[in-house]
Amino acid sequence: MASGSSNRVLCGILGILFGGLGIHRFILGDVTGGIIRIVLSCFFGLGGLIGLVEGIIYLTKSDEEFEEIYVRGGKAWF
Repeated sequence: MASGSSNRVLCGILGILFGGLGIHRFILGDVTGGIIRIVLSCFFGLGGLIGLVEGIIYLTKSDEEFEEIYVRGGKAWF
């Protein structure tokens, strides 16, 4: 797995650019969350918006906060 900083930046950028595909959730190990983003994008068009918001949140967190909340804590939404 990538270091905390590079993982945070990678997930943030992928969330902003490809949030509807859920790639950032798959990288975090949240397969269910990734599949939910794909379904939301296909049927409701919301996956991209959720990914955009998540990507911005990831990039505004410190490396330590990101690691604690999303990697170790496994938080699935925002």
